[in-house]
Amino acid sequence: MNALPQQFFANQKASLDNALAIQGAMFQGFEKLVDLNMKVFKASIDEVSQKSQDASKIQDAQEALNFSSALFQPNAEKVLAYSKQVYDVLSGLQVDVTKLTETQVEQAQEQISEAIEQLAKNAPAGSEGTVALMKSSLASVNSAYETVAKSARQAAEAAESNIAAATDATLKAANDAAEASKQPAARARRATA
Repeated sequence: MNALPQQFFANQKASLDNALAIQGAMFQGFEKLVDLNMKVFKASIDEVSQKSQDASKIQDAQEALNFSSALFQPNAEKVLAYSKQVYDVLSGLQVDVTKLTETQVEQAQEQISEAIEQLAKNAPAGSEGTVALMKSSLASVNSAYETVAKSARQAAEAAESNIAAATDATLKAANDAAEASKQPAARARRATA
């Protein structure tokens, strides 16, 4: 049997394995998101139950004011924490898929290079210029791909850094707002005492 058909089937198997790996990574990401959402849903139900019990124990207007002001304070932090967890799952998935895609591209580049080498070995006399042009074209395509891949990685790193900074700033603002909302309630308690 000729080496090219064997190589073709080996390459097809590698491509199929890579596609299945990508599919597995996507499924794991989906599974993580479902798990996260189930945990958040359960925690929300537990919290609503607890807040309902706390509300039934309110006896005067001051307790109602304190209860209502405390009701919404932790929600901003919870939303941010949930958003960060979703982002972490999606960014992990993106990293996995990127690695698998890069592996597949590298395999394709090797396959094309090997095919050009085989062609060069079996090419008739006088076709050296065509083979050189093919090799040069492949080198240009590989260089362009590397530039695009590097730019994409830098953009992803910048986006991750910006999201982290925005999350920190939002958490600080939420904490500052929570502290600010506690001050009028504390003044009201002192005024009524």
